[in-house]
Amino acid sequence: MSLKLYDLAAANPAIRFSPHCWRARLALAHKGLDVETLPWRFVEKERIAPSGQGLVPALVDGDTWVADSGKIADYLDQTYPDRPLFEGPQARAHARFLEIWVSRVLHPAILRQIVGELFSFLDEGDQTYFRETREKRFGMSIEAFSEGAEAALPALQATMDPLRVTLESQPYFGGEQPSYADYAVFGGFQWARVASSKDLLESGDPIAQWRDRILDAFDGLARSMPARAEQ
Repeated sequence: MSLKLYDLAAANPAIRFSPHCWRARLALAHKGLDVETLPWRFVEKERIAPSGQGLVPALVDGDTWVADSGKIADYLDQTYPDRPLFEGPQARAHARFLEIWVSRVLHPAILRQIVGELFSFLDEGDQTYFRETREKRFGMSIEAFSEGAEAALPALQATMDPLRVTLESQPYFGGEQPSYADYAVFGGFQWARVASSKDLLESGDPIAQWRDRILDAFDGLARSMPARAEQ
C-alpha cells in the first residue's frame, strides 16, 4: 500500500492549512493509514491532472486517484472497512449535510475573518491566483472584504451557535466518539488556527473544548501543525 495525499501548502511548504485537506488527513488518521502528504499550490494544476480536476485534496492509492474530501472518505470506508468513518448510510447522510452547511455557511464567515492573513502567507504565484479568483467571488478587493471582518464577527458567532449547543450535550458531532462529521467541521477551525493570529473562540466555549480534543487526537496530528502565532 502506498498512499499519497496532495495537500495545499503556504509559501513555507511545511505549513498546510486547507480545511478540506484537513478533513482528508484526519479521515486517514482515523483509519490508521499511513500517508505521504505532498505540498501543492493553487497554480500547480498539472501535478494533479490525473485526478480529473484542479483542486485538493487528491488522494493517490496505487493507480487510483480520488479527489474531494467527501469522496475520499467514501473511498476509504469502501476500500479499508476497518474503523469506519460512517456507522451506516444514515450517518453518511448526516455528515453530507454538515459538509454542505460548513462549505456554504461556516467557511465563508470564517474566511472574512482570516482572509488578509491567509493571503499574506501564500506563495507569490498563489497570491496572484488567490487575488484573481477570490476578488471575482467577493465582488470587491481582498482588502475591502477584510475591512468588514469586525462588523461581521457577531454574525459568525451566531452562525456557530448550533454547533455550540450540540456540543453542550455530547462530546463530538459523531456522538461519544469522533467521526467524519467532526472532521468535516474541524477543518474550518484548523484553517483559522493555522492561517490567522485571531482566535475566534473563547477558552470556555464548548466548540473550543471540542476543537482541543480533535487537535490532540491521533497523537496530536492536527496540533503538530503550528498555529499562526507559533510559525
